[in-house]
Amino acid sequence: MRSSCMIACITLLILCSSPANGQLSSTFYDKTCPKALSTVKAAVKAAVAKEKRMGASLVRLHFHDCFVNGCDGSILLDDSANITGEKTAGPNANSARGFDVIDTIKAQVESVCSGVVSCADILTIAARDSIVELGGQTWTVKLGRRDARAASLSGANSKIPGPASSLSALITAFSNQGLSTKDMVALSGAHTIGQARCTTFRTHIYNETNINTAFATSVKANCPSTGGDNNLSPLDVQTPIAFDNNYYKNLQSQKGLLHSDQELFNTGGSTNSLVTSYATNQNTFFRDFATAMVNMANIKPLTGTSGEVRKNCRKPN
Repeated sequence: MRSSCMIACITLLILCSSPANGQLSSTFYDKTCPKALSTVKAAVKAAVAKEKRMGASLVRLHFHDCFVNGCDGSILLDDSANITGEKTAGPNANSARGFDVIDTIKAQVESVCSGVVSCADILTIAARDSIVELGGQTWTVKLGRRDARAASLSGANSKIPGPASSLSALITAFSNQGLSTKDMVALSGAHTIGQARCTTFRTHIYNETNINTAFATSVKANCPSTGGDNNLSPLDVQTPIAFDNNYYKNLQSQKGLLHSDQELFNTGGSTNSLVTSYATNQNTFFRDFATAMVNMANIKPLTGTSGEVRKNCRKPN
């Protein structure tokens, strides 16, 4: 009887501590796919070497995935007879990119361990590796997410904060995901890399006053008052392909490209002190960014027997 009770207790402990029972773990694939992380890293390195902007695009995919029903790979699903995907949502249409890179990574991971590593985890790893490739620090990713079998077009349209968002709207959008204001300001620092379309910042450079006049004039050269909606400008004009803290220094000089960027540093703004801290100390920014990325990657993951591990990131099995 005592032996049976002991076995039952041990079994319960194993179940409670098992990643498959709902806990993400940094060692999740150590036994089932030991080459998973190195395979993703090599593929990201190749993609970013080919096009530096791709690093920012992969980070953005992860962000836009996590803000819609959690980090479940739903952004990768194509439209089909049974699925209305998120790719045509306002925040993603004509701007979300890198899907082909994720396809390549997935194919390479499948070649070393088929049906084991989820697309959601690949997005998480690829975002971290992209930051590292562009000069940022690394951090430990926790893994074990599974993939959604469905997407949410309405969620993508309503939950992802837009470039015209006010500070209060940004704080609310992140709070709704369980992220703090500090997380929000740190994650916004991803805008130290990448580019934005003219249509997302035209109003800011032509009609608003919380912007450096000379900076606005320089950006107008590539973003006319009408037309040229898809013309691109770097989010960080100083070092657009380097992950650093210049984004925050730009905000202090009223050189935030997006209205939502400059909202983080305004007269009397509640987030001014965080911007100043990150502008002053890059190591502080790197530390808080890594923490915030881990927090974001933990938004409502599917684990255990929920969802599935897709073999093709664009469609359910």
